[in-house]
Amino acid sequence: MKTLDVVSDRYMDAIVLGRAGVDLYSAESGTSMDKVAGFRKFVGGSAANIAIAMSKLGKNVGMISCVSDDPFGKYVLAYLGSNGIDLRGISLDDTGSRTSVAFTEMKPGDCSVLIYRNDASDLTIKPEDIDVDYIANSKVLVVTGTALSKSPSREAALLAMQYARQHNTLVVLDLDYRPYSWRHKADAALYYQLAVGLSDIIIGNREEFNVMESLMRSDNKDDDVTAKLVLQHQHVQIVVVKAGELGCKVYCRDGTRFEQGIFRVKVNKPFGAGDAFAGALLSHLIAGGALEEGVRLGSGAAAINVASDNCTEAMPTLDELTSFISCNEQS
Repeated sequence: MKTLDVVSDRYMDAIVLGRAGVDLYSAESGTSMDKVAGFRKFVGGSAANIAIAMSKLGKNVGMISCVSDDPFGKYVLAYLGSNGIDLRGISLDDTGSRTSVAFTEMKPGDCSVLIYRNDASDLTIKPEDIDVDYIANSKVLVVTGTALSKSPSREAALLAMQYARQHNTLVVLDLDYRPYSWRHKADAALYYQLAVGLSDIIIGNREEFNVMESLMRSDNKDDDVTAKLVLQHQHVQIVVVKAGELGCKVYCRDGTRFEQGIFRVKVNKPFGAGDAFAGALLSHLIAGGALEEGVRLGSGAAAINVASDNCTEAMPTLDELTSFISCNEQS
């Protein structure tokens, strides 16, 4: 598969559905949480990270989410808006829910992340909040899997995916498995399967695919077997299995299969890479670019992100990304 068919006559390039929150990163590198003296504040959350990544690469991007009607929620909205994100699909909740907050260490490995998601605002999205015309006017809908973890957000996410299918909007599912968000792994397996059946592109790591398959093939750890299973779903065209420092494997319905290595950098933190990868890959595909080059750009964006001290601000522009790739040998 060289390119992907994407409807071109749409105002929005992409809409990303999922969480937007506040990230508080340790201001001190290599320091354990109990000794950290201060934190630096940024906007985060997988969906927000992907949306910012695509916007910085020149795409017209919107979000479907919810934040709390308080200073943190308004901070998130202001930041997203200042980065060109269309805010029509984001609502303010005044019922007592709270925008997620993550506290992180700044270490290359063994890095603690404490996430506070009690009554998380992004999980209060309701089916009636989903605007079919908004989705019908977008080339791509990206759903991050945490949105499927609880009601009413899971019903809203599945409805958005159904609307996208009805209106020929490409559907991308980033599995984004966060165990603390789910009642039980069995729930995740069930709703992932439902969502995969509505998707064109599936992105995840080995652990996430293991969870998705756990009700059917609990012993499978083989990427080839996983891809064959996922590609049996009617609409799925591309499966990307991420493997951290081992790069990723890409499988297509037409039989195309290839691997992509990483770009070696000095890692400052382990998170943010997957969101940067997805943002760069999807931006390239939306522009009509070849899949192989999109995956290479994604790998470059991931490397840039893990070498930084935050996620959203470190998402590269296209010039920064192409310059990085041209100056760094791929491992």
